[in-house]
Amino acid sequence: PPGPWPPGAAWPPAGSAPPGGPMPPAADAAWPWFHHHHHQNSHGSSGPSSPWQSWVPPSWYPSWMHPPAPAPSASGDAPAPAPATTSSSHTHCAKLSDPTNAKCKDAVDWIANKGGKYDPKAPEWFGDIVAITGVELKDATEGDFHRMYFCSPPGGKACGAPPCNCSKPPCSTCFGGSPAKKTRPECENGETTIACVPPRRPMDYKGMAWPTLSYAGGGEMHIFAIGDWGGMDGSLNPIEGRPKITAYGWGARAGPSVFPRTRWNKYHTVELCNHKDFVECYDSHGTRCPRSCGYVPEIDEQPQQLVAKAMMERASKNKPQYILNVGDNFYWGGIEKTCGTPMDEISFTAHHQFDQVFEKVYVGDGLGNAPWLSVLGNHDWGGRQFNNGWDQQIAYTWASDRWIMPAPYYSAHVEYPDQGFDVDIFLVDTNFLDAKYPSQDSEHNICGSAHNPPNADCSAIGGPESIETCPQYFQDLWQEQKVWAEKRLSESSATWQIAVTHFPCGEDGENQGWYRKLHQDLGLDLLVTGHRHDQELWLPDMEKNQMGGLTCIVTGGGGGITSEATPNPHDTKDWYGEAEYGFYDL
Repeated sequence: PPGPWPPGAAWPPAGSAPPGGPMPPAADAAWPWFHHHHHQNSHGSSGPSSPWQSWVPPSWYPSWMHPPAPAPSASGDAPAPAPATTSSSHTHCAKLSDPTNAKCKDAVDWIANKGGKYDPKAPEWFGDIVAITGVELKDATEGDFHRMYFCSPPGGKACGAPPCNCSKPPCSTCFGGSPAKKTRPECENGETTIACVPPRRPMDYKGMAWPTLSYAGGGEMHIFAIGDWGGMDGSLNPIEGRPKITAYGWGARAGPSVFPRTRWNKYHTVELCNHKDFVECYDSHGTRCPRSCGYVPEIDEQPQQLVAKAMMERASKNKPQYILNVGDNFYWGGIEKTCGTPMDEISFTAHHQFDQVFEKVYVGDGLGNAPWLSVLGNHDWGGRQFNNGWDQQIAYTWASDRWIMPAPYYSAHVEYPDQGFDVDIFLVDTNFLDAKYPSQDSEHNICGSAHNPPNADCSAIGGPESIETCPQYFQDLWQEQKVWAEKRLSESSATWQIAVTHFPCGEDGENQGWYRKLHQDLGLDLLVTGHRHDQELWLPDMEKNQMGGLTCIVTGGGGGITSEATPNPHDTKDWYGEAEYGFYDL
């Protein structure tokens, strides 16, 4: 490129890396730091290992600690909404020459002052400049590029503090050119329900009821259900020294990219395709791919997009009133930043991931405005690192007009006044099933010691305090929910009762006994789940269904991660689900 390359930066291969790198060469772009051995969980899920060390917040980090709001009582009664404090700028600015900005100084100087912004690759490298600063690339100043490297650093070498001067202040924010937050229609007149006012902390609305959803009309009503849908945001420039969210060379692109997991035989006794094999399939677009992987390039390389397209086509005929989302919304580890962003703020990282993986994917008439009643999956809790930004998925509730997740567990009442029936929906968190002892199952353990930073701690916002206490935290959360769910179900007079959660049919820690109780004693009619990456229908008379007559579905084929078996419809030897990629229309 014209002008001197930043001192110490590695030369990137064509089109692969901006200044401020170094980035891996193309041959190693498929997350070369993966461990290619796997510790499988009960259904074979596995994943990459993480190279980054614990991140210690500097002195200017946001001061988001607020006095805790009262917790729900054991009976399930929740506190009244506690408004979040308004937070504008929490950070102290610093000049580019300040030692805090040593990592980004040379890159920013080269871009702004030595011709870097005129490089032919600059629009590709610095594509976030307008969203972050509100200024076009050619017009951006040193302060604007400093701001970009503070919010979303190309190549990873982040500025440690924001600039003091930029084209469109305040310079410590990351949305100078982004549209304003969306407002729900019911919140336009200053209402103070939980739909309109974010809590101080992400756990403050546990067990509360979302305001009633009402759908008039006498026609047929529909609900869509989907899970495990959110692919990797390969175009994100992560903060905190984190690597790009890519698993193969061509994954660093706009929009979602599927995560390649593993594939096993029907009875899960033989691994047919390991992660390393799968990465080779993706890197070569199937030309160097073991036959046992069952790789179908035209499907496996874009399953989330294909499922979304099918949803749009279906919605044009059977418009869903709302969508039940069973979690695993962002692979591999949820929102790629440390927990603790204030609840009335959305980080640029979360904004980018939601924009690329959700907002621009599920669009169109009948689908683009439908509310998503959502829960967290194990990957949303971080997968193997509980101090990731799970709280930002909850906070996005108040930055969106369709995303609903006010807490890890909550309820919603839906009425159909012209047809004389209603539904109570209970959304619960079953991720205690992946919160194991720290030394166990390092590749699939929210509480694992192998990948959590030694000082991981989300206790200031009501999350786990440490690796050691993490398993008990999730056990306590589960026991608390069971009391709440049983009480609320016993009080429900709705026509239908539906439970929504992440872990699959029957996985309740009691060999299906708790779900059997909810159905036989408390009237639960339907269980909607995910986690296994296929589509399954558990009818009451099936031998595997020991839930006392309860119907259940698994809808984990949303396409964010590869399906359990090949999507080739002519290869059914190791086919176990009713389908591999897909969603449900109820």
